[in-house]
Amino acid sequence: MKKFLALLLVLSMTLALVACGGGNSGNNGGANNGGGNNGGSSDNGGNSGNNGGNDGGGAGTASGTFKLGGIGPMTGDAAQYGTAAMTGAQIAVDEINALGGDIQFEFQAQDDVNVVDNAVNAYNTLKDWGMQILVGAVTTQPCISVASEANTDRIFALTPSASSTDVTAGKDNMFQMCFTDPNQGKAGSEYTKENFPDAKVAVIYRNDDAYSTGIYEAFKAEMGDSIVYEGTFTEGTQTDFSVQLTAAKDAGADVIYLPIYYQPATVILNQAKGMNYAPTFIGVDGMDGILDQEGFDKSLAEGVLVMSPFSASATDERTVSFVTEYQNRLDQLPNQFAADGYDCVYAIYEAIQAAGITSDMSNEEICDALIATFTSDSFSFDGLTGSGMTWSTNGEVTKLPMAFLIKDGVYTKP
Repeated sequence: MKKFLALLLVLSMTLALVACGGGNSGNNGGANNGGGNNGGSSDNGGNSGNNGGNDGGGAGTASGTFKLGGIGPMTGDAAQYGTAAMTGAQIAVDEINALGGDIQFEFQAQDDVNVVDNAVNAYNTLKDWGMQILVGAVTTQPCISVASEANTDRIFALTPSASSTDVTAGKDNMFQMCFTDPNQGKAGSEYTKENFPDAKVAVIYRNDDAYSTGIYEAFKAEMGDSIVYEGTFTEGTQTDFSVQLTAAKDAGADVIYLPIYYQPATVILNQAKGMNYAPTFIGVDGMDGILDQEGFDKSLAEGVLVMSPFSASATDERTVSFVTEYQNRLDQLPNQFAADGYDCVYAIYEAIQAAGITSDMSNEEICDALIATFTSDSFSFDGLTGSGMTWSTNGEVTKLPMAFLIKDGVYTKP
């Protein structure tokens, strides 16, 4: 993998910006469902479609109205991820439909509350609706189950943010917009070694979560003896990290790597301050959104490094347009998950164009055509979360993760 100094140099070219919604049943759609959010800016539509010349095999003219489903948590503890991803997807749908072209989308998002059974119920609801292509699921464990269902039914699926390799393993129809957990862990180790070469490193991770352990294992494999302490926690024990922080401090750790989500990270940052322990914290994409958590003191995140493929503070026209529209809808800044959801829809749109897919084709025909196009040497995609993105036959995306420094409550370049 390229060194992170090189990654940071391409920030201005690549960046413009889940894993985790209504009632106890996954059968209820969120408030963003069914194309109900109209009036999205069409500025980005003119910037997309640049891969239409990738013929994916010389098919005819793409046309028709496609039923696009989405699954993610829009209520519950992980609602920030799912709401962001589904809102980003809805904005893209509205922009594409506003172009008035031959390709249109009907979009319906279902809430899975980050619960596997709910996610499967949500999938079945969308299938009964007539879903032809799926954006989701947003979080890893629900997505693993949904991916198996979609594979059996031969429905093409592109997840914004379920990053475990288990999501795509053995399923040729399942693709990822986010980079995988092992890739992120390796990238984190390279960044740490390059920028903190003499540091003593501690890791605090959740050992009952596939996302957290997947990143941790790849990070550990590269860091070796630089790791002086490894602390773990589980879902029910993420309210007190005093034991882990004390052990890291006693081990002399001056860098703490956190391959976790933002909710436990806020507790860690608060408790570290309370014990006058100020190491450099390095987080992963699951910590994107920490600044928007209700009641969180943003000063606690001052100096934290977060690895993410998107920054809402980027100044290119496409990002500014997206951020403005997202703020109009939710009155908050979009995070990486929102940008990933947006990119999923545009990548599918461009692949439909490239393959000449029509909406009257069977789900299996659409799925096979999209698989062939996404894995074609001639297809690449430029989005908010990266440029020149390509996909391997195992569904893994190739793009560059970035590191951002939180300063004065916003992401900045280190």
